[in-house]
Amino acid sequence: MTPSEVLDTAIRPALDELPAKMGSAPAALILLAICGQEADFRYRRQLQEGPARGLWQFERGGGVRGVLTHPASRDHAYGLCDARRIPPVAASVHPALEHDDVLAAAFARLLLWTEPYRLPAIGDVDGAWQLYLRTWRPGAYSRGTPAQRDALRAKWGRYYALALEEVGS
Repeated sequence: MTPSEVLDTAIRPALDELPAKMGSAPAALILLAICGQEADFRYRRQLQEGPARGLWQFERGGGVRGVLTHPASRDHAYGLCDARRIPPVAASVHPALEHDDVLAAAFARLLLWTEPYRLPAIGDVDGAWQLYLRTWRPGAYSRGTPAQRDALRAKWGRYYALALEEVGS
């Protein structure tokens, strides 16, 4: 998929299903950048048969369980599951993320909603990077060498720029 297709077919419909206060240009921007970073806008199953699913690469016991249980996201997640006729348990939601891009985008937004801080302003690539690291906790970064970490940060800059171009300022 192209960034524009992800924005139009997954992110915007997901934000429409959530409370209006969750839908903003900064939210769409960071969701699009994370989708690029995690899945190159196309992979719905982690490469090398890893456990992550969906365009935002959620793991069952990590992000899925977190969104379903966190006080800030739980009720919204249950409402989404009810609307999409999916039992609100990780064992049901996790595989659904691979085939339901709107659900995946909504869960990604809800994970960001659990953060106690505001979303970074549009153009704050470093603030967005720090938010991504706190919320997604990518193992490739935490276990990576300094060179691998630098490469991941450079990759983030490219995806953030693509997302910024798509969402606008």
